[in-house]
Amino acid sequence: MHGAHGGHAGHDMGVVAGLPMADRADDRDGLRLDRLHVPLGPALADWPAGLILRVALQGDIVQQVSAEAEGSASPYPPFWDEPWLRALSGERVSHGEAARRLCAAHLDSLGRFFAVTGWTDMAARFRHVRDRALAGADAAELRGLLRPLIRRAERSRTLRWLTAGLGPLTAEHARHLGVTGPALVADGDVHARMRVWLGAAWRGADECDDTEALDTAQVIGPRGRVDGPVPASLALLDALPGLLEGAEFAGARIIVASLDPDLDELAHVPAVGMAHG
Repeated sequence: MHGAHGGHAGHDMGVVAGLPMADRADDRDGLRLDRLHVPLGPALADWPAGLILRVALQGDIVQQVSAEAEGSASPYPPFWDEPWLRALSGERVSHGEAARRLCAAHLDSLGRFFAVTGWTDMAARFRHVRDRALAGADAAELRGLLRPLIRRAERSRTLRWLTAGLGPLTAEHARHLGVTGPALVADGDVHARMRVWLGAAWRGADECDDTEALDTAQVIGPRGRVDGPVPASLALLDALPGLLEGAEFAGARIIVASLDPDLDELAHVPAVGMAHG
């Protein structure tokens, strides 16, 4: 499965000793600067599995981006979407089971996010709570583990300074791109998306003991609608180039982590919209 997103073509380049040669182009000040082509992924640590970004840099500024999904079609449902897909197929799934999976998915994304921002202790703590959620810990335990972590994350001035204003995505533009999940709700920058994840993880933890049947009219998985015309993560891939172009390279991985597309969603529906430009 291969898809290109954002409508930005790559440029021919030479290779010396396995490294791309730089070419030249005008930067924003009209100067002629080296332009370096850098592939990111698909196997970086704390990186969405299977994602490849082909980035053109001038200095430390991202000038052009194309996004590709590497992998093959799979008959298996995406792990994070599985409760909603089972419910849509007619199986009885409890609201608590879906809430638990949603909580764990957001904790998984938060672990990746904090690792990329350099807050490794926080990343490890969120991953521990994720593992407890997947192991069946009850709502009381999960709330007790999450409460101090959410408080620390929301009160961190350093984290706000690092992420505020980075990768802004308005709700209007997100809706235009077909984004239906947390990035749409956030209606803002990287920091806003992180806060939406924190709130959703808390609600998922609080509701994970609910035995009522899942309402299939509300099939919103971790990345967005599970029953949409295209996978929710495809819209996130389409959003990436616009968020990354013009950003400093140092912030690129943080922007990617704040969307955290799940490429297993694309592998599960290979017949729908695998290439957008």
